[in-house]
Amino acid sequence: LLRPKKLREAFRAHAAGSLDDEAFRAVQDESMREVIRLQEDCGLELATDGEFRRISYWEKFVRLTDGLVVKDAVFTFHDDHGHESAFTAPYVTGRVSRRAPITADEATFVARVAKGSPKVTMPSPSTMHFYRFTDWGDPAVYSDPAEFFRDLGRIYRQEIAELARAGCRYVQLDEVALAILCDPAARDKVKAAGGNPDELVDLYVDALNEAVRDRPDDVTVGVHMCRGNYKGMYLSEGGYDSVGERFFGRADVNHFLLEFDTPRAGGFDPLRFVPKDKGVVLGLVSSKTPVLESIDTLQRRAEEAAKHIDLSRLAISPQCGFASTMGGNPVTEDDERAKLRLCVEAARRIWG
Repeated sequence: LLRPKKLREAFRAHAAGSLDDEAFRAVQDESMREVIRLQEDCGLELATDGEFRRISYWEKFVRLTDGLVVKDAVFTFHDDHGHESAFTAPYVTGRVSRRAPITADEATFVARVAKGSPKVTMPSPSTMHFYRFTDWGDPAVYSDPAEFFRDLGRIYRQEIAELARAGCRYVQLDEVALAILCDPAARDKVKAAGGNPDELVDLYVDALNEAVRDRPDDVTVGVHMCRGNYKGMYLSEGGYDSVGERFFGRADVNHFLLEFDTPRAGGFDPLRFVPKDKGVVLGLVSSKTPVLESIDTLQRRAEEAAKHIDLSRLAISPQCGFASTMGGNPVTEDDERAKLRLCVEAARRIWG
């Protein structure tokens, strides 16, 4: 969710050394209480801390994991006007292990403050591998990516077990790589680098399953497919057709949160690959633009999706967060509130 100005300033002051740890955490805590109230005011039954202890959605995971550093990615973000923006990505320098608990403090805080159930998000395992293609890590450390993902999966299982003990029963993994592999241009880029996009899909689904196996029976895991979300820009486009059968059919999760806010996401037909014991959250409301969608349009689109999957297995949400990084998308807090309320109103109209 959008970080308030006081929190953004506190991050900068703390990084510069002019704000100590205690004062910095106090600003974070106050901002998190406010954003939890915002979610409750909008009618949401789950609550997150807005990722207010993180600079970006994956930054904290890398910071608290030994063996990971940051380098430039091989992709760039795009907008609808042809502008591009570079970004950084994780790089493997050593055997990965958890330096400290990564997300348990987030769940503990939300469980203490919120009326509803806490939800915690984490970057998917593929985040630590995909953005640099073949140069994803030191080959002297891991010659085989499957070996890397086995070590990485242990970290995720430790995290999920701790989250369950902290009272968190809903974990969301944010999956960008598999969404990028829906894009024909990205698949061509993988081939040009000597890779096989379908083998990567299988590798990342295996990594995901390794990360969430042996989770407690009462912990729900959802995977959010994201085409990139930086200041209203995106990384890729393309429907789910090229990954749907391999991903939806094999991923050991409870539901999929899928972007469907623009034509870039394609149609609903690939939903036919979703197994009958899994659900789909339709990301029909855009977090990238202040334009408020029509509730009638949302209902119509949900009914269109229901031609491919039972309506009872569907839900609705924004297509992504409003601030995957510190800067956030080009929307205001009022826009954010309106869109969250719209999701709640649409859900009540469609499902009662």
